[in-house]
Amino acid sequence: MSIFGWMNDQFLRMTWLNDLVGQGVAGIGLDPASRLGGSVQFFVYDVVKIFLLLSVLIFAISYVRSHFPPERTRAILGGRSGLGANVLAALLGTLTPFCSCSSIPLFIGFTAAGLPLAITFSFLISSPLVDLASVILLASIFNWPIALAYVAVGLVVAVIGGTVIGKLGMENQVADFVRTVPVSGNVETMARTQRLAYARDQVIEIIHRVWLYVLIGVGIGAAIHNWIPQDTITALLGQDKWWAVPLATAVGIPMYADIFGTLPIAEALVGKGVGLGTVLAFMMAVTALSLPSMIMLKRVVRMPLLLTFICVVSAGILTIGFAFNEITHWFI
Repeated sequence: MSIFGWMNDQFLRMTWLNDLVGQGVAGIGLDPASRLGGSVQFFVYDVVKIFLLLSVLIFAISYVRSHFPPERTRAILGGRSGLGANVLAALLGTLTPFCSCSSIPLFIGFTAAGLPLAITFSFLISSPLVDLASVILLASIFNWPIALAYVAVGLVVAVIGGTVIGKLGMENQVADFVRTVPVSGNVETMARTQRLAYARDQVIEIIHRVWLYVLIGVGIGAAIHNWIPQDTITALLGQDKWWAVPLATAVGIPMYADIFGTLPIAEALVGKGVGLGTVLAFMMAVTALSLPSMIMLKRVVRMPLLLTFICVVSAGILTIGFAFNEITHWFI
């Protein structure tokens, strides 16, 4: 365990980088213990760490993902039904795009291929909510129990959400054009060099897509961490406040960011004593229920199905938020 802890600190948390940045901040005449110096250290350390980890993780995960094009994923899910199919769809969602807007084209393809709504919605919820990169990044900022707990609850929301929507029999609430989208039956194959090139291109594309959200998220995190008094944060979002989880969920929905942009904010909030459930609710609302992705989803489903989706996922997020606030001490 001591070796594992050392590797976790050096390669994921990058404590050496934090120390190095702290020395650099002191070298330019700022005190790392002051508000300004601490903000600069927090910002530089988190930005460099997140982008370093993201580049490595996206490359590795994209290489794995190159073995699972949409046609193969549809083939794996095709002909399956029941709870096992929902679980499989949620798990496959962890290997796919890193935001909800890019998951919607896959949702259209799955629906056009005739997959049941239960399966497609389990996939749609899981895809932006849980991915392998977020697990590693969560572990780098918090710890492995929190990272694994986030994955577990995210998959539970995806499985239960998809199952409930499937039981409601709302197939007629999908836009008519979705059923007529051409579906390719060919499974793409790549040579090893092509997979490496694909992984490299994915790093460039995803970093280009998320860099601004990461910078904004780290900036907000630095402000919370160093400038907003803990008393103010706990008065608004403390574990003893019944409204903390609903408020965090409501604040997260209008935002549009990948999970990578929410992590520094979550880190700062936990550091200020905000309950783990409140933080998880905020992260899940941003990634699964962001307003831009709901606007895109409205183009492919009718309002009753969209509202059902929002209500089911919101209920899951709120339940998880309240539950985890009661057991925060297990993880921190």
